[in-house]
Amino acid sequence: MRATLKGLGVAGVLVFTLFPVYLMVVTGLNGEANAGSRSLWPREWTLDNFAYVIGEGGFGRFLANSLVVALGTVLAGAVLALLASVAVARFRFRFRTSVLVMILIIQMVPVEALVIPLFIQARSLQMLDTLIGLVVVYLAFSLPFAIWTLRGFVAAVPVELEEAAYLDGASWGRMFRSVLLPLVAPGLVATSVFSFIVAWNEFIFALTFMSDDQNYTVAVGLRRFFGQHATDWGAVMAASTLITIPVMVFFVIAQKRLTDGLVAGAVKG
Repeated sequence: MRATLKGLGVAGVLVFTLFPVYLMVVTGLNGEANAGSRSLWPREWTLDNFAYVIGEGGFGRFLANSLVVALGTVLAGAVLALLASVAVARFRFRFRTSVLVMILIIQMVPVEALVIPLFIQARSLQMLDTLIGLVVVYLAFSLPFAIWTLRGFVAAVPVELEEAAYLDGASWGRMFRSVLLPLVAPGLVATSVFSFIVAWNEFIFALTFMSDDQNYTVAVGLRRFFGQHATDWGAVMAASTLITIPVMVFFVIAQKRLTDGLVAGAVKG
């Protein structure tokens, strides 16, 4: 009886969680989506909405822009966060505690409070309307979390392993690649997933910093299909499906490492 109730509970959670995704995909494939049809199983299946979104809607370029920004944020964030976490976990230097406190404080500042200051700074650096400008902004928000998380993974690696590598004649670079990096890889994947989500889903800065629609990301480009008096629901749902696919692929690739990283991060510190 208890097992049956658990099964029903799990099934209920799955239905509750997956139904919006199902409705999104079905509406995108529904040829009658803009004719008032709200059927859960459309009578007319078509890819016209996807073709319109990618072709006339220009959504292919928005996807490419978001991929560049998200992957740039992930790669740059991984390198910077790993080096910074090694510094704060392994070395003792002046103002080390102050640096850690500042990392925590930065995470508490609301994003909305930083839009205008960052806009003025990006304008003075001539980084408005550029993808690199968005990458820099997203790094500023994802790095504190990544550094703080990776610090626990680096601190959990016994110093004796590094010393043994030195005694065997390994250089610092060789020790870093062969000893430290494999042990903190789960945490690196977990923080990379966080950075990817931040860069992929962010809307406010992408809208504020970009005036040329050729540089729009998917979050901003989705607005194209919302009219003042009418909304193209078929196009909106098709575009939303296209937005979801890269995130799902990224999660599938990083799933095992992500699970290991989350579990390890719960007990390491």
